[in-house]
Amino acid sequence: MSYSKELRIASLAVQRATILTQKVFHEKVKGTLSKDDKSPVTIGDFGAQALIIQAIKYNFPDDEVVGEEEASTLREKSDLIQQIWELVKGAKLGTDGKDSEVENELGGPLKSADQMLDAIDAGNSAGGSKGRFWALDPIDGTKGFLRGGQYAVCLALIVDGEVKVGVLGCPNLPVDDKAPLSADVSDAGAEKHQRGVLFSAVYGQGATSQPLGNDDLLPHQPIHMKTPPIKEATFCESVEAGHSSHGDQATIAEKLGITKPSVRMDSQAKYGSVARGAGDLYLRLPVSATYVEKIWDHAAGCLIVAEAGGIVTDAEGNNVDFGQGRTLAKNKGIVAAPKSLHEEVIGVVKSVLNAKKA
Repeated sequence: MSYSKELRIASLAVQRATILTQKVFHEKVKGTLSKDDKSPVTIGDFGAQALIIQAIKYNFPDDEVVGEEEASTLREKSDLIQQIWELVKGAKLGTDGKDSEVENELGGPLKSADQMLDAIDAGNSAGGSKGRFWALDPIDGTKGFLRGGQYAVCLALIVDGEVKVGVLGCPNLPVDDKAPLSADVSDAGAEKHQRGVLFSAVYGQGATSQPLGNDDLLPHQPIHMKTPPIKEATFCESVEAGHSSHGDQATIAEKLGITKPSVRMDSQAKYGSVARGAGDLYLRLPVSATYVEKIWDHAAGCLIVAEAGGIVTDAEGNNVDFGQGRTLAKNKGIVAAPKSLHEEVIGVVKSVLNAKKA
């Protein structure tokens, strides 16, 4: 199956959502709620989820969505609802404020705030190993988003437990695939780059990048991982120490002979950066025995790296299993590397983690 319609709708839906998220990103008041796990949710998260789920349900009404957010707490905050609704109404594909044909491909604008809330709540699928569902993270890297760093709008189609389509919208990454890897999003330095890139992949068909736009999709080009000598590799890791073990990752880099400092970056922008060769390795090692990854934090990125010539496994070298529900219940940690380097990296990862258990 080509999944050409799924890829197009997913790409357009993510592109439309980034119009909203960037508007929020550049405003000082982002408006947040805290979830039960104390992680922040911005008005951008809610708005982007509503827009993307509406597009999915319009085009694929039988598909379920595993979304990160739900609207129960939001429904008690009328002022916040109105804020989000104004943003959603203004997030349209097209020029000069006019709806375009591609906007209509996504189902056109949402009709009301109630429809918006219902769309947010439609991301309540349990996932699993059978059938079709979409994994959605409307703003991956919320803390990065709040601090003015990297973030990503992430969408993946999973069929019978396997990721078939992956799309990442990274509004603050440089469009240029050859731009040096940096978590900095300011243009204060000597290097100034056009920003806003859309990464995508279909299983068995390779990975691409293209500039983010505000109407139809712009031309894309294939992307490929680099295969440098391991000692010259650049590795990415999460900014938040609560998400991955910086100490273990530093030890692994040292044992591999890597001397460059790591690039700490929020969100699945790391997957996109590695896939196009701006970085070489992505390490996300478990911080505790009880920490369980969510599928929406990895589905799109894993496919894009794999289709760009890489291998993504857990810290034990096992395949990442997206058929276990809303979490990666059978996996601990993430290691993404070029095919030629992955075995060596996993060997060192295992030795460092096993030494801690001894």
